[in-house]
Amino acid sequence: MDKLIKDKNRVFLKGNIPAEYTESYYMQINPNIEAVFKPVNKEEVSSIVKYCYENNLEFVVRGSGTGAAGSQFTTVDNQVIIDLTLMDKIIGFDEETLTLTVEPGVHLGTVQEFFENKPYFYPPDPGAKNSTIGGNVATNAGGMRAVKYGVTRDYVKSIEVVLPTGEIATFGSLNVKDASGYNLKDLIIGSEGTLAIITKIELGVVPRPKYSKSMVLAFEELKDATNTVLNILNDGFDPTALELFDRETIVYSENFLKEKFASQKGNALIIASFDSHDEETLNDTLKDVKEKYEKETLELIVLETKEEEKLAWSLRDNILYALMQFTQYEMLDEVVPINRFAEMIEYTNYLSNKYDMTILNFGHAGDGNIHTLLLREDKSDELWLDTKKKVLDDLYTKVYQLGGLISAEHGVGYMKRDYFLKHTDPIKIEVMRAIKKAFDPKYLLNPNKVI
Repeated sequence: MDKLIKDKNRVFLKGNIPAEYTESYYMQINPNIEAVFKPVNKEEVSSIVKYCYENNLEFVVRGSGTGAAGSQFTTVDNQVIIDLTLMDKIIGFDEETLTLTVEPGVHLGTVQEFFENKPYFYPPDPGAKNSTIGGNVATNAGGMRAVKYGVTRDYVKSIEVVLPTGEIATFGSLNVKDASGYNLKDLIIGSEGTLAIITKIELGVVPRPKYSKSMVLAFEELKDATNTVLNILNDGFDPTALELFDRETIVYSENFLKEKFASQKGNALIIASFDSHDEETLNDTLKDVKEKYEKETLELIVLETKEEEKLAWSLRDNILYALMQFTQYEMLDEVVPINRFAEMIEYTNYLSNKYDMTILNFGHAGDGNIHTLLLREDKSDELWLDTKKKVLDDLYTKVYQLGGLISAEHGVGYMKRDYFLKHTDPIKIEVMRAIKKAFDPKYLLNPNKVI
């Protein structure tokens, strides 16, 4: 096995596995790992996979490990990990087709920096800027700009993959249209590393709007905030991002960064951004939004400077890091139809009282995606696990009753698998398992995840 990669610094065998592969903030990992490989090209990936296939070894692929559903971790004995973080090159940018070609280990933040001084940008914007593009594709990551620009899937033109047998294939193309057979590319996107290993990605980018601004809206009650979200969307204002959080949530971030959010009023807050290629159009939009909704708020503040805007979004982005300093938590990413957003959050408040657990919420209000946070605080191990299970049992039942889904952007992985199987139509599960078998006949690639 140690001969699969000649550079021994990129191979770790049982008994010498680094802690980053055996520890996780989110879940219990099986530390009895057979080997970790860090390939630098598709040929090395293929040779490792072929070895695993021929020797019936289960294997898991991972990037920077930022996933919150556990797809990148080992769950049973003697699994092999294929770590793609060294495949981190930007291969090239074709300005004619607006296509950026990258290896899977390139960080999202690196892509954003690449376009910083160019008239183009890559719209998907998940919170973890150190997440890899390969991981973003594997989970169909969304982020804050999804309300206007869509999710990762909308910007993937083609992917090169290593199949669970070790064969190499390319799905998708640079063509604008494709009605030529099944869309295998879209099967891989969002499959959480259970169908194939992505080794190269061609991403579409778009012209960068020249002008953008953000505003903060403060409300006394959550329902007033969510009603305003619906009105902004239904009135056609087309926000770039539309984020909602409660006062208690942002206070953690304020304490962590030692900074204050732009508004100190109310119990529910919205931060919205708008962009345009025309400055007058943008200013007219901001003026119209302010005139139409200011009377419904306790306060509406247009963030006039880039410094004010950067601070407001930084406070939003650091909510999770702030909570990590305070307590253990479990973060969810349920999604419901946007007209049921308020009802879902109100239900979490009911669960908080019912089970005596602090539950916070923030989320992408513009697309119905809620990040519900269950806080452990001073609960013992036994009480934390017991209470968390009760909350999740009730919460996910409510999600599906409202026509929602268990995950909007983090994936099902290992942590949500039981709930996904419980609440999903058995026919859908049967079809998914048939697809899995077609790609992975021996069921060796990332087993016990999703389905």
